[in-house]
Amino acid sequence: MTIYFYHTQDTERIVREWEEGTFPSHFLYGALQLKDYGIDVVWHHQKHTYKRLRDMFVATWKVLTCRKHYDVLYATHTLGIEPIILLRALRLYRHPIVVWHHQPIVKAKNPLREALARLFYRGIDHMIFFSQKLMQDSLLSKKADPSRMSMVHWGADLDYYDNLQTDGLHPSQFISTGKELRDFETLLKAFQETGLPLTLYAEKKRKAYFEALHPGENIELHYGDRPIPHEIAQKVAQSRCVCICCQESNYTVGLTTVVEALALSLPILCTRNPQIPIDIEEEGCGFWIEAKDVEGWKEKLRYIAEHTEEAQAMGKRGRALAEQYYNVRQCGKEVADIIKKWQTQV
Repeated sequence: MTIYFYHTQDTERIVREWEEGTFPSHFLYGALQLKDYGIDVVWHHQKHTYKRLRDMFVATWKVLTCRKHYDVLYATHTLGIEPIILLRALRLYRHPIVVWHHQPIVKAKNPLREALARLFYRGIDHMIFFSQKLMQDSLLSKKADPSRMSMVHWGADLDYYDNLQTDGLHPSQFISTGKELRDFETLLKAFQETGLPLTLYAEKKRKAYFEALHPGENIELHYGDRPIPHEIAQKVAQSRCVCICCQESNYTVGLTTVVEALALSLPILCTRNPQIPIDIEEEGCGFWIEAKDVEGWKEKLRYIAEHTEEAQAMGKRGRALAEQYYNVRQCGKEVADIIKKWQTQV
């Protein structure tokens, strides 16, 4: 069996850097692991310009003109392949489509948009979600068919993190690396008032924003635009605790940073997000903090700083969870099981 793997990122670069040991494979959503289950991969190669119409035209053209044989289109996102999905809904594209859905399916307020959306979702043969909560929220929409929905354990490339080379420094600082929907004001205020050391990675375009917040000498800022480079992963590996301070959202904001922390045996402090599939408090690998709760952040930061042994135990419990469920091999296995269900229907 063969799948066509569509991604909104540069798969050619990711595979090359993964082979060099400088990029984790979980950003390929288990595609590299599918060969272990007898599934070959045709890779979609496209350098996205982030100009939506242009990228969509290129992606659609590449998929439709692919000369290699494949049975199923496996996509990490609907973005860019909307025309393919509509063609599938009209039965003008013959391959089943299995796609990750990053947000809950919702009902459109506009009746015309809702009608178009119902047609669109008929073109997706199977949707994969990051959490049961995302699936439950989606079922409130009439467009959602539970028989075509699954939750998959999306987790980290443990081999990559185990092979990270660090300088062996004793971990002392807290670290924050995420960019999407982050509440930096709350996080910085908590660190300014506790005086605890924080290393924070942010986008270059937000440098003026951070300077206006007047971070203290205990806050070390780094600016860059490339997502999760190897150097950042090395820095995270030498940290005391991972801090994920987010704005409220209806999807799994912060999950990438969570699974990275689990892989690295680090305790987690995170804004409460019921969409994340892991209850970090129930699993004993970290603490939830309410949105915009500066005092809550200060309390938990001090706890981690003052209870070194318990913080290390949290990290170990998190790693055990990663080894059992939240790792890229498990993700690949579960994806393979879903894809193979369509083997007899192609």
